[in-house]
Amino acid sequence: MNEQAGQWGFLTNHARVLLVIARDPASRLRDIAAACHITERTVLSIVTDLERDGYLRREREGRRTRYVLCPDGALRHPAEAGVPVHDLLKLFTSDNGGR
Repeated sequence: MNEQAGQWGFLTNHARVLLVIARDPASRLRDIAAACHITERTVLSIVTDLERDGYLRREREGRRTRYVLCPDGALRHPAEAGVPVHDLLKLFTSDNGGR
């Protein structure tokens, strides 16, 4: 096992959930939870936070939920104030890994 695993990370669970949704807007809560290594209940809470704060919205497609990102919002921490969320999404979802 990687010696550094589990000690700390660069991304929050909120960022991880948003990135999984950006890659697949039709992801189910259980799929997001598995990808982020967190519980479905935690994912639901995070999705609720992201929706409340205007980073995404949920739409129903039959029995499924589809997420629509609202990437024009800014990152929340004062050190990144004014940096649009779409810059983060672009960095982590581009085909070349942002390079």
